[in-house]
Amino acid sequence: MADLTLTRPSRSGTVITPAAVASTATIPRALLGRKGATLTVFNGNASPDTVGISDASTTKTGAAATAVSQAVTNGTNRAFKILPEQADPVTKNVTVTHSVTSTVTYTLTPND
Repeated sequence: MADLTLTRPSRSGTVITPAAVASTATIPRALLGRKGATLTVFNGNASPDTVGISDASTTKTGAAATAVSQAVTNGTNRAFKILPEQADPVTKNVTVTHSVTSTVTYTLTPND
């Protein structure tokens, strides 16, 4: 399991090169800052990629939040908002899983 890498845009522009995904990866809480990050998944595979994103947060009433599991259709991309509250309080990570990895890439950019 590997940590995803965050790319911080600058005012003068930053080249953001999508990186290959792993079947399971983590986003450390330290990368999410106060406002979280945007995970964009680019699916160049011939099959849909089901992306699972853990969520250890709770609702205002104290109920456990529901983890995200969404398909990224082949040949498309999808952006996911990742909040600091989603990080597991013990591991301090948000876990991301993929059903396919070949020709699937990602970018992770801060929301601040």
